[in-house]
Amino acid sequence: MPASASNEMPAADLPPRTEKLAASIRQLCKEYRLSSGSVVALRDVSFDVPEGDFVSIMGPSGSGKSTLLNLLGCLDRPTSGGYFLGTDDVARMSDDQLADVRANRLGFVFQSFNLLPALSVLENIELPLHYSGQLSRTSRQRCERLAQRVGLGDRMDHRPMQLSGGQQQRVAIARSLVNDPRFLLADEPTGNLDTSTTAEILDLLTELNNEGRTILLVTHEPEVADLTRRTVVLRDGGLIYDGPPTGARAALQATAVRATASEVHR
Repeated sequence: MPASASNEMPAADLPPRTEKLAASIRQLCKEYRLSSGSVVALRDVSFDVPEGDFVSIMGPSGSGKSTLLNLLGCLDRPTSGGYFLGTDDVARMSDDQLADVRANRLGFVFQSFNLLPALSVLENIELPLHYSGQLSRTSRQRCERLAQRVGLGDRMDHRPMQLSGGQQQRVAIARSLVNDPRFLLADEPTGNLDTSTTAEILDLLTELNNEGRTILLVTHEPEVADLTRRTVVLRDGGLIYDGPPTGARAALQATAVRATASEVHR
């Protein structure tokens, strides 16, 4: 686990903005030091995420998508640069403060669902409250409403193995909303789903975004990115595109051409 001393790292200044930001990333860098040398996973990445935005992050394998998501989710610390969650400087937070952010200000949705097979739908949704010691009659009623919200009100007693992949992802989304976070981070949430189920999950995420939640979604599917408001494309740890999803395809195609040309000339 990264040492708390990391919060002594000089932080970038948050630039003045007229719009309210869910997150602001400034010259973010992440370098992994290995016995054989070092690997730069992210280099000088900067962009803002206004509150209520729906951003997709794309790029080829090894482009830095997972590293960026880990940093935004406060699961790792940057080597340098600034990350502000709202107006709070994440780079200067202690480990306990980061844990509080993960538990109460961020929601996480993963490709593999991460449901416990022995627990029911309702119990899986309640799980974060068990861990934090906050499960009560009131919070359980909220979990029941969340199950209904994602279309599983009649399946609260079912186990994950009795559900389809899309239904399992709905449970995971409901679980991510337990503490009412305004910022959701989704890592390939449709990666294990068929086309029709993917559309259902994206409809649900779009509804949550329309309710005011900020969503940042990692995907390798252009069709998924097309349904977001904005796309950020990474290549070799750097940001090469930030704009409408329709323009991201050209950036990705250019990246593929460069990769092919590089292989040919080796």
